[in-house]
Formats: sequence, structure tokens, C-alpha cells
Amino acid sequence: MTVTMRFPDHITMTAAENGAVLLNGRTGRYFQINATAHLVLTALLDGATPAEAAEHLAETYPGAADRAQADTTDLITRLTIIGLLIP
Repeated sequence: MTVTMRFPDHITMTAAENGAVLLNGRTGRYFQINATAHLVLTALLDGATPAEAAEHLAETYPGAADRAQADTTDLITRLTIIGLLIP
């Protein structure tokens, strides 16, 4: 069974020039993410597994392919800890 990641209802994302901005509607706090994080997060929200999102990252940025899985795991962990992502 594949688990789709999602935002809590009070989190919104808006694409920006070099990534995206996440807004916590409860607190009014903004979080800026870079283009790489935005790529991974969009893939996850569209239903990709973490491994698939990391593969997409590696294909998009071949020079960082050796770090793609670790970076994807780190992003998921950090966003989950601060309540911006529900795995």
C-alpha cells in the first residue's frame, strides 16, 4: 500500500521564482523552500513515493544523484517534524 503525503489543511504552498513558500494558516508563519525542495515536495504531493521523488530529483539534477535519496529523506523528516507535511 502506497501512502500519499499531504499537507495539513492549514498549510498552503505558492510557487515562487526560486522555489516555493509554505504558509501555516494557523500561525501566519511562512517557510521558504528552494527549487530542489519544491521539486521533491511537488512529486510527493502528486503521489510519488519517497524513492520515486528521489529518482526524479536525480534525473533532474544528475550532479546531485548521489545525494538525492538522503536529501529527500531529510526534507520529509524536517517538514514532518515542524508539522508542514503528513506522511
